[in-house]
Amino acid sequence: MLLVPNTSSHMPPSFMLRGIPGLEDLALLTSVIFFILYVFSILGNSFMISIIWAEKSLHGPMYFFLAMLALNDLFFSSSTMPKMLGIFWWSDGRIGATACLTQMFFVHFLSVVESGILAAMAYDRYIAICSPLRYTSILTYVVLEKMAASILVRAFVTIFPLPVLVGRLHYCGDDVVLHSYCDHMAVVNVACGDTRVNSVYGLVLSLSITGFDLMFIGLSYVMILRTVFRLPSRDARHKAVGTCGSHICVIITAYLPGIFSFVAYRFGQKTIPHNVHIFLANIYILFPAFLNPIIYGVRTKQIRDCVLKILQVNQKVYVGL
Repeated sequence: MLLVPNTSSHMPPSFMLRGIPGLEDLALLTSVIFFILYVFSILGNSFMISIIWAEKSLHGPMYFFLAMLALNDLFFSSSTMPKMLGIFWWSDGRIGATACLTQMFFVHFLSVVESGILAAMAYDRYIAICSPLRYTSILTYVVLEKMAASILVRAFVTIFPLPVLVGRLHYCGDDVVLHSYCDHMAVVNVACGDTRVNSVYGLVLSLSITGFDLMFIGLSYVMILRTVFRLPSRDARHKAVGTCGSHICVIITAYLPGIFSFVAYRFGQKTIPHNVHIFLANIYILFPAFLNPIIYGVRTKQIRDCVLKILQVNQKVYVGL
């Protein structure tokens, strides 16, 4: 559990999560949709990790980051879904203050990790297309380990202050959080008194991390496209663009709901219905975790070939029985 100092005199012993206010009549349908997405995300990402781990032909830089992404998606979706299903199915929205801050840390920590992985994958594609002859010499296992460590350290250093700052706020008896999980700003809105430090830190954090990673990804793809359009062969250009297609799809599904959630909290509270905002905040966590294995499984030839090989082996074993 995440320990936050000096919170006992400020915070209530627990909070009440409301789920998705305004969608109570559709709670069963909503929970079934989320449950299906969650189950398939667990199965899909576990399968991706197993294939990459088992197949030596997939032990390369691109698949190293893909395995990191799948592992992160497993933890990311699991950081909110068990409690959220408890809210929908058993009306169990009560969560302890320490557990709430712990969930807050992991939700935002894993979000920053995901953004860092996507930026690293863009760099991987840049090296693969713009400097293919130096690909394996640049992205060695030592370099990959350092990149992974820097992604995790950056996420920890930037996110750890969030629950600490929230734990130092004063609460005037209201413990109802209008959200399905302990989102930073949702808990801050419950506090009374001055919350400007929390709001400013959250704003700067979101703009700096998301802005830097998106700028880095955009710059990488500008360089990639410039190199691709210089290729003499049309087939070579098509193949190069195809290797980036999966990553571009993942970037779109990962960033769009997150950006919408950020804009809704900061600028759209009076114009965007609260239930729409909360629903999309959950989709931001669940949908990429559900979709990523499908995108990479379908669009990445090496993974697709490995899956077909496994299915053929299993079919032969079954026929032999």
